[in-house]
Amino acid sequence: MSSLNLDDFTDLIERPDGGVRRDAEARRERQIVPPGSLGRLDDLGEWLAAAQGSSPVRPIVRPRVVLFAGDHGVAGLGVSARPAGSAAELVRAVLEGGRPVSVLARRLDVPVRVVDMALDCDPDAFPEDVVRHRVRRGSGRIDIEDALTTEEAEAAFAAGVAVADEEADSGTDLVVLGDVSVGGTTAAGVLVAALCGTDASVVTGRGGEAIDDLAWMRKCAAVRDALRRARPVLGDQLQLLATVGGADLAAMTGFLLQCAVRKLPVVLDGVVAAACALVGQRVAFRAPDWWLAGHTSGEPGQAKALDRMALEPLLDQGVKVGEGAGALLALPLVRAAAALAAELPEKPEEFAEEPKEDAQGESEAVAEAAGTEDAHPATEPAAPPASSPAAAPTTTAEEGH
Repeated sequence: MSSLNLDDFTDLIERPDGGVRRDAEARRERQIVPPGSLGRLDDLGEWLAAAQGSSPVRPIVRPRVVLFAGDHGVAGLGVSARPAGSAAELVRAVLEGGRPVSVLARRLDVPVRVVDMALDCDPDAFPEDVVRHRVRRGSGRIDIEDALTTEEAEAAFAAGVAVADEEADSGTDLVVLGDVSVGGTTAAGVLVAALCGTDASVVTGRGGEAIDDLAWMRKCAAVRDALRRARPVLGDQLQLLATVGGADLAAMTGFLLQCAVRKLPVVLDGVVAAACALVGQRVAFRAPDWWLAGHTSGEPGQAKALDRMALEPLLDQGVKVGEGAGALLALPLVRAAAALAAELPEKPEEFAEEPKEDAQGESEAVAEAAGTEDAHPATEPAAPPASSPAAAPTTTAEEGH
């Protein structure tokens, strides 16, 4: 058992503001475009309002991509298309602007932060702001040994909490969360299978760079063997992360939970982020209310985890590359929902209600007047106009005298 008390998160995490959400729904009813005509953008705008505690919703002005990085010992079994220990090359490419997430982030003007938790390289290979939270060099081979010691798992989890606090304190108003790892999808598959009670083959995909059938069978076997080691520790989420997770996954779980504490919305990327979110849900059942599923990656483990958390992906573009790229594609959609919810004009009251009331009132007045004449035919009839034929005899008599 760990000394870190995760039960505190259950008390600390509140749901997004329900009163503000109702205000946002009422505001949506008054806007010129009929409710429901914008599809999921309506729900998304109302969710944002509740998460921000503000109606009308505020625009997303300071988003950030946060990527947790690490190597996994299980990659040495040939379960990935990339060689074991090569995550550092991916991190370097992200930082130098040569990966899909880098290109998209430049285009969308979103900063990218990489947090090294367990890269298999020298610490001085990257700047201090990248490596200062590192826990160890590579995580253990989860099919035969623990990924981390209990102390390392606690340190990694605490690092994720600290990163979430740093982002919230700096004014970040939405996070796109992803990973840069080799072997990470195997560890994620084990977590999802353990928490959902499924077999290895149900959650095992082919990764971002698709593996062949033999590699997929090796991956299934690794997940199966690690799953046997995971089941005895299902009651302790931190120990579960230490046994079959990894430093990057433990940090992502702590990050997600603390973002929920700090009321900082998060867009999840692929299967690794989804697996960590599933662990976070076990810790605090209200936490998923603060997260969005950015896209579907095609990984069966991701689909299983999102279904368990009742999170529906915003996009389905078949993006499998990981590193937050697919989730970042959803950012313009989130911004669009915020803009529409805040900026669409409301229906003017005089055009929305008064004409109908005036017409109804006029009809009632006419009907009432007609009814009164029928009921009292002898009541002081109005004098006929001077030009009417009835006035002519009077005028003639007077002139005759």
